[in-house]
Order: sequence, then C-alpha cells, then structure tokens
Amino acid sequence: MGKMKFLVQRLLDMNYKAMLDKISSIHKKTGRSRWAVFQDMRRCAVKYGAGYMDYDLFEMYDLTPEQRDTYLTRGRNNEFVIKYNDKDYMGDLDDKARFNARFESFLHREWVPVTGENKADVLAFLERNPVFMAKPTVGSCGRGIEKLNTADFASLDALYGHLAEQAPRLELEAVIKQHPALDGLYPGSINTTRVVTIRGRSGHVYFVAAILRVGSGGKFVDNFNNGGMMAPVDVETGIVRMPAIDKQKNLYETHPATGTAIQGFALPDWEAAKEMCAQAAQVIPQVGYIGWDVCFTPDGPCLVEGNQYPGNDLYQIPAHTPDKTGMMPVFRAIEEEEAKRTPAP
Repeated sequence: MGKMKFLVQRLLDMNYKAMLDKISSIHKKTGRSRWAVFQDMRRCAVKYGAGYMDYDLFEMYDLTPEQRDTYLTRGRNNEFVIKYNDKDYMGDLDDKARFNARFESFLHREWVPVTGENKADVLAFLERNPVFMAKPTVGSCGRGIEKLNTADFASLDALYGHLAEQAPRLELEAVIKQHPALDGLYPGSINTTRVVTIRGRSGHVYFVAAILRVGSGGKFVDNFNNGGMMAPVDVETGIVRMPAIDKQKNLYETHPATGTAIQGFALPDWEAAKEMCAQAAQVIPQVGYIGWDVCFTPDGPCLVEGNQYPGNDLYQIPAHTPDKTGMMPVFRAIEEEEAKRTPAP
C-alpha cells in the first residue's frame, strides 16, 4: 500500500516537461524511440520505484534487470524512511535550531537562534564571533547560507536589524575551523563528509555509506548541488576510494584549485567520527535512518547537521559504480543482520 501511495503521489507531483526532456535526451543517447524509453521508464517506476530522474541518473536504460534491482531508487529510499523514521520526531532534524538544541554536545561550536525576542543573546554572540554563519532553520543543499562579518555593517544594532528580518527562521553559528588536512584539500569551504547510518530496532547502529564533499570554484559551501564535488569514502578505513565528481560529471583525481590528491585521501580521526555518529544515532531512536554531515576539526570531528531524508543519488552514480551495482545489496545485508539481532516475537 505504501509503495502504491508513493507512486500515485509522484504522478501528481511530477514535472512532466522535465520528464519529456529526459526522454528526449535518452532517445538521442541511445537511438531508442521516445515511446520505448517512456515504456521502459514506466516499467522501472512500477518494479523498482525509480522516477524518471533515477532512470536517467543511474543510466537504467543501459542496465540489465538484475543490475537495476541493485539500485536504491527514490521509491525504495522512501520506504526505508517510512520504516525507520517516525514522522512525529523528524522535525528535530528538519529544523536546524531544534537540531542544534538536541545534538548540542556533538556541535563543538557556539550557536544562537534568532527568535526576534532574544536580541541581547544575539548581540552577545556577535561580540564574541565577528565572523559567523547565518543559516535558515529550514532548507537544504546549502541554499540561503551566508558568511557574514560584523565589520561590514554600520553597527551591531544595524546587523541585528538585518538578521531579525528573518526571525524566527534563522540561526547563527560560529565559523568552524577545519582540520589542516581538509584545509589543504580545499580551504575555501568547510569540507564535510556525509555519513549514513541506520539504527535498527535492536539498537545496533549500521554504517551504510560515506561521501566526502568538497567545495570548488570559490564557493564557501561544499554541497554537490550548489557547486561542490563529491567522492565515495570506504566506511571501514575512511579513505576516499575514487575520484571526485561535480554536477557536470567532470572527474577529479586531484583538486583543481589546490592540486591535492582526492582519490586516496585519508580522513583524519575517522574512528572517532564513526563513534560520534553511532552515539548521535541513539539520541532520537525514533528516527533511525539519518545522513550525518560531519566536519573534521583540529580538536576532533563534530556534527554540522543531520538529514532525516538521506538522499539516494549521491552514493551510486555511474562514475562511482563501474560494476553497475547500486546500494541495495548493502541495505539488504543490514536488513538480514538486523533480523538476526531481533528475533521474531
């Protein structure tokens, strides 16, 4: 029932022009008729929960049925979210201010919400942090984030007025100082690693995947959908397994701005980062499937945020899956292991 409900909702929400554009693009790549592409796309939607974006991104038109079945599609990802994440508790991750309050022991930095009623607290924060990050409390992909300097405003009162216009949908954070190794990779942004975990009903925490995200092109955010690049990380060792890729599908074995090697890069304090994520996964047990954004600092790892809708696309794009095998085998192995840890009543 959940799968059918998801498919119906996707049909209602679908951008049909974008879908037709994808069909035309695939038609040009493969020489197959648009009707044949559409019919195959439809079959993948029904059988694998794949939307037209999945079909195009994972190049499902070039996969066998067995290979297609290994991919974590948007529909399948939605099923895992429903299974592991209680919607009544997901707001504590969706809202950055609420997240910071719940996970404050993992932040290792000062922060303050801008509520419109706490001017003294905000001004005190600005006194201590002349350069800071201003973040919308709700949002994704790094949109709306500003790096501000008090020196650029006539006074702290003037700056507060600017910030208060966005209350109560804004929170401020001290700028994170990243580890010298990550600074050497690219100093223009805080380069985070997305670590995906599943906390089973047994209470055991499983590590699903890890992706290093690196800024590029002068942008101070590392988000893949906002100008950054990404590369898969071995969850056991913390070493980057493959070249990074950007949104335009360019591959980088070294960073174009610094020349530092990306493939083979070893994340510092990796075991400490995993332990931190394992502990954080226990804070809200009702939300068990989370994508943690981890930053590495000179004093150890810290959390930037948690995502209750871990994306399904970053971990299995064609450039990083030369064997044409997606993430579903990992999820199925976790499901099998969890079944052993939680015997049927």
